[in-house]
Amino acid sequence: MTLVSTIPQAALPSPSTAVWQLGPLPLRAYALCIIAGIAVACVVTERRLRQRGVAPGAVLDIAVWAVPTGIIGARIYHVITSPEKYFGAGGEPLKAFAIWEGGLGIWGAVAGGALGAWLAARQLGIPFAVVADALAPGLPLAQAVGRVGNWFNNELYGGLTTLPWGLQVHDMDPRNPGHAKVVDGEPVLLPGLYHPAFLYEALWNVGVAALVVVLDRRLRLGRGRAFALYVMGYTAGRFWIELMRTDEANHILGLRLNVWTAALVFVGALVYFLRVRGPREYLVPLGGPAPAPATGGDVSQLDLSEREAGARAAAPAGYRVVSEEQFRAYEETGAVPDDPTATGDADGGAAGPDGAGDEAAGATGSRAADRES
Repeated sequence: MTLVSTIPQAALPSPSTAVWQLGPLPLRAYALCIIAGIAVACVVTERRLRQRGVAPGAVLDIAVWAVPTGIIGARIYHVITSPEKYFGAGGEPLKAFAIWEGGLGIWGAVAGGALGAWLAARQLGIPFAVVADALAPGLPLAQAVGRVGNWFNNELYGGLTTLPWGLQVHDMDPRNPGHAKVVDGEPVLLPGLYHPAFLYEALWNVGVAALVVVLDRRLRLGRGRAFALYVMGYTAGRFWIELMRTDEANHILGLRLNVWTAALVFVGALVYFLRVRGPREYLVPLGGPAPAPATGGDVSQLDLSEREAGARAAAPAGYRVVSEEQFRAYEETGAVPDDPTATGDADGGAAGPDGAGDEAAGATGSRAADRES
């Protein structure tokens, strides 16, 4: 035995319980972390939407669609990529609906959430690219918070390590989900310490959020390019983190499925980021209350104390895409710009702002009633 082996090794502990009973209701740490992450994303996205001219409270209308479709998409992706758990020999098809037992894929969550956000954006009359760019830093922050749930579940860890931040991992009991196996009154730990892959990803996601905020301010990103930047940043990190994971997964050509997915999605986001050009879009409301004249340049700093209570009841019928100069003038005067074509091509050649503005105005004629419901 060497001197080194007798020195206690530093380690990160793990909880031995991830589920608590609140009467008949199981309280799951993973679900709480997901809810907290959604709340963080909503706060960040709300602020960014208001900075672009969207009325207060729009993020709640978007979340009502995006959150359920995101969860459905996450489960569908998991079931499709791990079908042996539910279909075929020994599979239990009904377990495909047991979301509470775990199994959500982030790729499906983003795709499903994007579909829900697109549907909500159409109802609100907001260009989807504006919603996506507003969400860009909030989504990785939400993912970082959600990864704490993996810590409670004793999952998403890498191989053995002797690093000071090596993770203790409990041997979880499949017969008692959410709890570690117990021997002689003590929870059982797996031998050795492991790379805390969930922590690596959480810290990486916080860095991605910071990168998006900094480059968005410097480059004035628009047309969905801020969201593409988030996708590139996230998938770059997910690529190397997936390579260190040791939990069960399907493989293609010797690599985990999610490694291939991360690489392909990164390439798609990079192509979009490089090909799409154009100034950032700003919005002014159509058929709603104009803001009081302000001396600042940030719509989120307007004094809304006297009309916040009635803001949702007096929601705009739609929005018009304008340039940043027009938007700043609108903030100062409250006057909607007369020329909706002054911003040039609103979709990088696909459609002009005149069409975007007209579609926005016509797509949400019933928004007042929707917001009251």
